[in-house]
Amino acid sequence: MKKSFDLKKGVDFIGVTCVFLCHDGQGNFLMHRRSKNCRDEIGKWDTGSGSMEFGETPEQAVTREIEEEYCVKPKKLQFAGIRNALRVNQHQEPTHWVALLFVAQVDSKKVRIGEPDKMEELRWFRMNELPKPLHSAFHDQVKTIKKFGVEI
Repeated sequence: MKKSFDLKKGVDFIGVTCVFLCHDGQGNFLMHRRSKNCRDEIGKWDTGSGSMEFGETPEQAVTREIEEEYCVKPKKLQFAGIRNALRVNQHQEPTHWVALLFVAQVDSKKVRIGEPDKMEELRWFRMNELPKPLHSAFHDQVKTIKKFGVEI
């Protein structure tokens, strides 16, 4: 019989997340503004991400998360690196996540908000015209993607 514990991913044990930067193949990148219901980084512009579930491959996890968040399946999916994410959450607790980074091409005509409780707005941007404020991990994620040799 399994016992239930109130352990939190990333706080009580290392969490594994899939982070994705979606693009349309024409130089435009999809970002959403985090709502007041998010656990942290409220009001900041973010790419998508989500925790892996037990038994999933990273590709299955990122595909599921893109569908949940943006209501679209990726047309092309590229692994783009690994990032060790050490931060402090809104409760001043240290957090530790291993972030598997992906770049995904999606159909811009099919994209819409799939999690309205977590997203206030969804928009396309170019890398030289990014919105503010950005999620605190954004620049490190982009640096890791470029270092891994993936074109964005």
